Amino acid sequence: MSEKWKTSLTCALNCTRCGKDLKGSEERILSVYDHEPICMPCKKEEEKRSDYEETTKQMIGNCMAETEVLYSDPGGYCYHHFYPFKC
Repeated sequence: MSEKWKTSLTCALNCTRCGKDLKGSEERILSVYDHEPICMPCKKEEEKRSDYEETTKQMIGNCMAETEVLYSDPGGYCYHHFYPFKC
């Protein structure tokens, strides 16, 4: 997981939600719904969903349990759902 996720998620070329091109210098973030990279405008829309708060709680618990225990949280994977990053 550690090397594959770094390339496919952190340096994604397109927002998986709207298809917008993501240049290396543009901020992106992971969706709490499907763990895919999305642009910041799509994240703002995601945050408006009525189930966002509950989904976030479930996701962070599962993510921490899975990545912290199994993979020692490679590169802060779980935190990329809440803190924007660049390629």
